[in-house]
Amino acid sequence: MNLKKMKPYAILPTLLLLVVCSSCDKSDDIIPPDEIATAYITKVFDYMPGVGQYTNQMPMYEANDTQDSMNAKVLKAIGNNEKGLITLGGYGGYVVVGFDHTIQNIAGKRDFRVVGNAFYAQNNTDAAALVGGSCEPGIIMVAYDANKNGKPDADEWYEIAGSAHNDPTKELWYQKVVDAGNDTNLYTNYEIIYHRPTKEPETEAEFEQYIRWEDNKGNSGYKSKNNFHTQSYFPGWFKGDKLTFKGTCLPQNSMNTAAPDSEDPYHMLYRFGYGYADNAMNNEEDAAIDISWAVDAEGKSVNLSGVDFIKIYTGVNQESGLIGECSTDIMNIEDLHINSED
Repeated sequence: MNLKKMKPYAILPTLLLLVVCSSCDKSDDIIPPDEIATAYITKVFDYMPGVGQYTNQMPMYEANDTQDSMNAKVLKAIGNNEKGLITLGGYGGYVVVGFDHTIQNIAGKRDFRVVGNAFYAQNNTDAAALVGGSCEPGIIMVAYDANKNGKPDADEWYEIAGSAHNDPTKELWYQKVVDAGNDTNLYTNYEIIYHRPTKEPETEAEFEQYIRWEDNKGNSGYKSKNNFHTQSYFPGWFKGDKLTFKGTCLPQNSMNTAAPDSEDPYHMLYRFGYGYADNAMNNEEDAAIDISWAVDAEGKSVNLSGVDFIKIYTGVNQESGLIGECSTDIMNIEDLHINSED
């Protein structure tokens, strides 16, 4: 049981060059937030978790729920500084949120914080060099409302390039997980398909082979179900039989760190350097994000004056034994400038 949880982008058209030109400074184009602006989420545009043991539970799905009602439940949980908790489920599961103002990109400063529930293991024998525990990184995308229509459009999204985006081999734990047999590739055009189960499992074999999946890298398998969470792990309000997610997939950061002679596995999920959600503890600097880390589809830096919308999706496709799938969890997003955090 996971004790932690008990608890395509495209380059903008030339006419929008003002927000992508790396040599331009358009900060003056952003209207500073007024005195009644809140530092926190005020809108939820979309929510679709991946397959997972907390899907349909955080927030709770009920039989009559629709996409709109689930969006409302997400807003009630994590909007307006409520600091509830939602799951994004397995790889690709996402949430898209907005604010009552534009979060400014201030040079030399980090601009917003994604509040998750990452924590570090007290019995981590590598703590002096390798920070780990329950770090389930979510990839962050940002968008500036260039056409001022009040909603995020497909051609307005850019991805925050965290440490692994730049060079995954520089993660301190990289060789350790290579030796453990993890998939340590960084896939920038990853796609996964989850197939709706025909029925809920009854036998041990059915629990192990619960939800079939395949990706565009030649991998396939099943997501298992555990005895602690018996609800459906497939989003109840989604009407199709195939749930597809696309994006960047990070190297697998989880491994069993128990002694070779131990009968009790202990999975450690190591922390990436910076730039992801639910990766560092909330009081740490590396839980905060600099909008200047945004890149386009080719990995080139873009110069956004600010952002109006943020999307977060689970960034790793992996299982960690008894604690199950890697699934990013979100509690809040905070504008650091409104909160006067330097």
